[in-house]
Amino acid sequence: MAEKLDLISKCIRTFHDFPTKGIPFKDICPILKDPKALAAVTDLFEEHVRRTYPQVDLIVGLDARGFLFGPLLAQRLGVGFAPIRKKGKLPGPTLSVAYSLEYAKAEAEIQEDAVSAGQKVLIVDDLLATGGTLYAACELIKQQKAEVLGCLVVIELKYLNGSEKLQSTPVFSLIQY
Repeated sequence: MAEKLDLISKCIRTFHDFPTKGIPFKDICPILKDPKALAAVTDLFEEHVRRTYPQVDLIVGLDARGFLFGPLLAQRLGVGFAPIRKKGKLPGPTLSVAYSLEYAKAEAEIQEDAVSAGQKVLIVDDLLATGGTLYAACELIKQQKAEVLGCLVVIELKYLNGSEKLQSTPVFSLIQY
């Protein structure tokens, strides 16, 4: 596990003042370019889910980088995948929730039929910062009367206390800053 975490960590780079001044943006693109690093992320997520959440029914990924890791994990687990997107990007009837980011305001939505009542759901994203996006995702899943088992992220910025916003929802993060 330590070897995989080291590989992942070496593939994360920081761009200061992006997208706005004062934001140290954590870039995961090098993980995607390195097949061993991408496999390491998927392996570690899969191991955690099989050990902790064997009852999972559905993986939900957040727009856009959650779409990169979520489907890989869902395929490995033999469960479905559903996207949560920025408002206006999904066809058909949707549910939406407004939320705040560390540098902007946004709205997330999911198709009304993406999650069934009673399903046990894990939410995947690349990064947990202030917790706004993951909190909104949890609210959307709860609106559909499904159960949020937890959230999985590649990176958690602990100093921003985002997991506090998620209250009792467990967060599994691979790399913490």
